[in-house]
Amino acid sequence: MAIIGLIIAGGVGARMQQAIPKQFLTVYDKPIIAYTMEKFENHPAVDIIAVVCLDGWEHILESYAKQYKITKLKHIFPAGAVGQESIKNGIMGLTEFYNDDSIVLIHDAIRPNLSEDIISDCICSIKKNGFTVVVVPCNEAMMETYNFESSEKSFPRDNLKRTQTPQGARLGQLVELHKKAKEKGIINSVATCTLVTETGSTIYFSTGSSKNIKITTQEDIDIFKALLKQGK
Repeated sequence: MAIIGLIIAGGVGARMQQAIPKQFLTVYDKPIIAYTMEKFENHPAVDIIAVVCLDGWEHILESYAKQYKITKLKHIFPAGAVGQESIKNGIMGLTEFYNDDSIVLIHDAIRPNLSEDIISDCICSIKKNGFTVVVVPCNEAMMETYNFESSEKSFPRDNLKRTQTPQGARLGQLVELHKKAKEKGIINSVATCTLVTETGSTIYFSTGSSKNIKITTQEDIDIFKALLKQGK
């Protein structure tokens, strides 16, 4: 049984308004995706790293892996038109090399600050429960809106969780998940955790962290820089 970090790096980074996809932007002279790969490289339980990569960036990814000594990178799969398709491409690609019992941790390339504890807890939950998503408590008041200007309804925050990545399961479970999605005509679910519930299954929680940030804006890069300085 292999434990695989499947890193999704297929986004074009439109919200960042940069010519370079955000996963390949550099922070302190190191690409964001290199930070992310290093987290899985350095985790003792992770055997394999696979990356779903934006078309045209495969050779750059390989050069980064060599430069930063990412020895666990064994597979690069093509990205799809949307996130769900990219994840499916990675899952189906892994089936050519690994058995159904293998554990797959699906992780955003632009979450470069995950910790060893987050990975470990996610692995434990997958082994025990199956489908798992990393979550943190919702500490803010949550309002529902349809006009994006006002609201007449709130949600009790104690009943809500903010999801992060990794999200994952056994490889066989993930294959069946995407087969069910195809049968139901679901083609653009937000994430693996939403796809699980949309196809009628249960998703379990493992522990995340507010430091496990997703880099989508310049402000997020500033926060990541501060976290790196704190870590040093």
